[in-house]
Amino acid sequence: MAVQKTHSEGTGLNNFWMPFTANRQYKATPRLLVKAQGMYYTDVEGNSVLDSTAGLWCCNAGHSRQEITEAVSRQISELDYAPTFQMGHPLPFELAERLADMAPGDLNHVFFTNSGSESGDTALKIALAYQRARGHSNRTMFIGRELGYHGTGFGGISVGGMVNNRKAFNSQLLPSVAHLPHTLDIERNAFSKGLPEHGIEKADYLEHLIAQHGAENIAAVMVEPMSGSGGVVLPPVGYLKRLREITAKHDILLIFDEVITAFGRVGDAFAAQRWGVVPDMITTAKALTNGAIPMGAVIVSEKIYDACMQAPEDTIELFHGYTYSGHPVAAAAALATMDIYRDDKLFERSREMEMEWQDAVHSLADLPNVIDVRNTGLIAGIQFAPSEEGVGKRGYDVFTQCFYDGLLVRASGDIIAMSPPLIIESKHIDQIVSTLEKAIRNAI
Repeated sequence: MAVQKTHSEGTGLNNFWMPFTANRQYKATPRLLVKAQGMYYTDVEGNSVLDSTAGLWCCNAGHSRQEITEAVSRQISELDYAPTFQMGHPLPFELAERLADMAPGDLNHVFFTNSGSESGDTALKIALAYQRARGHSNRTMFIGRELGYHGTGFGGISVGGMVNNRKAFNSQLLPSVAHLPHTLDIERNAFSKGLPEHGIEKADYLEHLIAQHGAENIAAVMVEPMSGSGGVVLPPVGYLKRLREITAKHDILLIFDEVITAFGRVGDAFAAQRWGVVPDMITTAKALTNGAIPMGAVIVSEKIYDACMQAPEDTIELFHGYTYSGHPVAAAAALATMDIYRDDKLFERSREMEMEWQDAVHSLADLPNVIDVRNTGLIAGIQFAPSEEGVGKRGYDVFTQCFYDGLLVRASGDIIAMSPPLIIESKHIDQIVSTLEKAIRNAI
């Protein structure tokens, strides 16, 4: 059992302004992790903490994989950094080829970034560049979705639908953005196993937005196939295909934000493949390098790339990029990660474990204050009725109690989200469920 700490011995906590954290609350009772291996973290006291979140949706192959460690060490000793502005080195070209082979349809071109946030903003800029290149410079509007999360850049929070991420910066958001309704419908879909049956009609609201704003003004629709940070919000059966039909009908780009869902999380290389939809772009990050080195990527269709290549050959086609785009050490980590996914058949394993995972998490459905359990692939969300002490109190209590009992889960308001590494075994599932059950019963 993990032991609650009230301070960090030998480590000052004040200087680090932590992201997406109640800093004062955390620093009064810090939770510090110092090691990781396989399915487990070790905290500062030496206690073992089972990771049911794959870090932050990213360590799909488990922690501290020796293959990645060796690849990174070898690469940094040979070539620590090389620019990719008018220069190059072999690894991002090799990695781009690997990703193109994995991606659906004709998504054959890859622009490298350093995070999911950068991938989101990059995809939006590529969409604008594409529309301009083909003579549709009036197509500048974006359509996102409520509860959507596309990172924390100004583009991402504009198209995203996470209210708390937007409201403090509202005056500086992108000016031409509309939002689809979210697909969370507890009244009709509570305790669904797999994708919910009800809600495909919510995709038809896109037709309303197109009629309102004009297809000739809309550059792209950007959605997560499954909204992770929004609280494990699943697409109803047929919903994503309907979005694809409508966007294709009106010649509007469809962007899938797969920063969370890519690389086996829902049982295939990409959610696009699991659910049979080919978008025009896919954004990735997180599990691309198994969380070892920051890296992201935008995978782009042939039509977009070809349109942008119509300028004279000595002209820069896209005035966009990052100092670390295609960083050699990150690329080495990603290539080693792709080898692990292939050699260990982790995408297939995700599907093999899906039903056992589903049965286990749904066994918690009758516990006090649980109003929904939802799952797909190796993902689950457990939602609680709000406490009288306020929204999010019950979720936070479950999160902290689980940690002190040796289990890491993620709290998003009154929703507990889980996304364990794809190497999970039955014994880990048993530990997750038993620890959660105790924490839920003890929550106020």
